[in-house]
Amino acid sequence: MSNLTSRELVDLIRSVFPHLPGDSILSILVDVPRPASLDNPAWAARRNMAFEWLAALYDNRLEIPLDDIRLYGYADVGSNNADLPLDAYLLGTLPPDDTSALGQAGLRTSFEDVLAESQIILAPTEFSTTAPLKVAAKKYNFRAATMPGFSTAMIPALRIDYNEVARRVDDLKERLDKAAGAEVLFRVDGRLEYRMHFDLRNRSAHASTGRFPETGTAGNLPSGEAYIAPYEGEKKTPSATAGVLPVEIGGEIVLYRVEKNRAVAVESTGPTSTSELEYLQREPAYGNMAELGFGVLADFGLQPVGEVLLDEKLGLHVAFGRSEHFGGIVGPKDFSSPAAVIHLDRIYIPETQPRVAVAEAALTYPRGKKETVMKDGRFTIF
Repeated sequence: MSNLTSRELVDLIRSVFPHLPGDSILSILVDVPRPASLDNPAWAARRNMAFEWLAALYDNRLEIPLDDIRLYGYADVGSNNADLPLDAYLLGTLPPDDTSALGQAGLRTSFEDVLAESQIILAPTEFSTTAPLKVAAKKYNFRAATMPGFSTAMIPALRIDYNEVARRVDDLKERLDKAAGAEVLFRVDGRLEYRMHFDLRNRSAHASTGRFPETGTAGNLPSGEAYIAPYEGEKKTPSATAGVLPVEIGGEIVLYRVEKNRAVAVESTGPTSTSELEYLQREPAYGNMAELGFGVLADFGLQPVGEVLLDEKLGLHVAFGRSEHFGGIVGPKDFSSPAAVIHLDRIYIPETQPRVAVAEAALTYPRGKKETVMKDGRFTIF
């Protein structure tokens, strides 16, 4: 069963969600492909894993303690961090392989009721639910751990010393809260250098420590990062986020020219560069610099698994698109359609972008102080 025993599952829930008065229902959310042709082995295995978690946690619910464990399936939303659908289905069997069978497999209910009735939510989904659940958690006062792309390869990340993880993440958050900006020097192919300035004024950072002791909160599990939405210019002064951001996509280096916190042009050539430029022109909100994140888990011996959920926690990352769930202002209303809503992380570690390295990352403070926090992809402050 997903390499987590019943005891490990119970201990995990008790650690991640310290018991609070009123805790009664834990709901597990899974997205179901529409149509079945979109399915993949990892997605199918994750749905099966969720059903196994349902059985194991239900049998041991009084130890947590909780009154009920529920599993809900819903039609996939097609992209990471898009809004959730109106309906979900309460399941007592394995989730089906496509949405056409949801009606026969479970009891239809409104997603609003699911969120209102749940105090704890686990979301091991194909497409990330982090943004909509962060927003909904504040409204419905639940706690949620989002686990997009979770697989058994991530199990080691649930067994590390999260007290030390929390110490490092909280330290980074404190620095980001005080900083006015971040200067990142990227090196491509060991010789070409590109610089980005991220405007961190008027923003508070977030600490993703892997524990949710307070209601109204949601975030990733596994965890281990401090992150912040750069200032987007909604106050009197425009955003100062600017520079050239290199991203390796499919082996091609795409160079985004960033002005006032938006990627407004692509300065590189190639098929991917052309398609990215066309996409920026069709969907300007995609070019928003939505997040600057610092993952700390590489220092704990963890390796990437090919899923953003874990891989972004291994080093510096920059996200494009939706930001309002992190304290920014760009949300679903800024995209052309619900299906176009996206929050896409670009992760700067050798396994995901072998041609691009973080040569240096430094924080700048209001009185002119500058502090280097990373050099050659490794932290210098721990």
